[in-house]
Amino acid sequence: MNAPQPGQGAPVTHAIEVRDLTKTFGAQRVLAGVSFTVARGESVAVLGRSGTGKSVLLKTIIGLMDPDAGTALVEGRSFNVLSERERLKARTGITYAFQGAALFDSLSVADNVGFPLLQARRPADEVRRRVEEALATVDLADAIDKVPSELSGGMQKRVGLARAIITKPAIILYDEPTTGLDPLTTDVINRIILRLQRERGVTAMVVTHDMDSAFTVADRIIMLEEGRIAASGTPDEIRNHSSPWVQRFITGQSAGGSSARLPVVRD
Repeated sequence: MNAPQPGQGAPVTHAIEVRDLTKTFGAQRVLAGVSFTVARGESVAVLGRSGTGKSVLLKTIIGLMDPDAGTALVEGRSFNVLSERERLKARTGITYAFQGAALFDSLSVADNVGFPLLQARRPADEVRRRVEEALATVDLADAIDKVPSELSGGMQKRVGLARAIITKPAIILYDEPTTGLDPLTTDVINRIILRLQRERGVTAMVVTHDMDSAFTVADRIIMLEEGRIAASGTPDEIRNHSSPWVQRFITGQSAGGSSARLPVVRD
């Protein structure tokens, strides 16, 4: 008989629950006791400077990395106590949208988007129908027979999103979805994230360094500094936060080399 999962036996009230998560690489502690929850259907943006553990946090939640301590629960289950086969099966309801589109250059857009269904040996007619559906959602229906080299960087990002949603996940983890994109394409990606949340009830965690995108797509914003939660709140609460550190992050202004930090807060 399998050992009980953390949180098993109690009603699951959150899509994601992170408890005292810690992750260290060598002498660098990237996550230092991070705790928060994400409600079903909520969109949470995770902000912070490079190297503050944003992407590591997502990868730990979905079981691509194991924490040194603490627990990350997705719908009441921890990927980190599952075998690799069990992890693959458990990921059917959650998708990780990588920072790069991670497309196969030799495959058509249709085969790239349909890859998860092809791997699951779904019937060809079903795969084609769902590929068309997913591409329409990201406004790329006309690109179905193209190859990645024929697409702009922004279009490739949207193809990656189409592949992420083709399995109709309840939860999507977005890793820097707008990095390197121009303002117009960034707006397109943000609108897709919002549409998936509003029309399909998708729970979203969006790692980004783009303050404008965070204010656009998030119901709540978590700000990381040195592996800890330094601020957390609604977009309005973050905009009006009294901390000089938060205000400098929002405006992108330097403090002349000073490194004022916020006290750690618990969600």
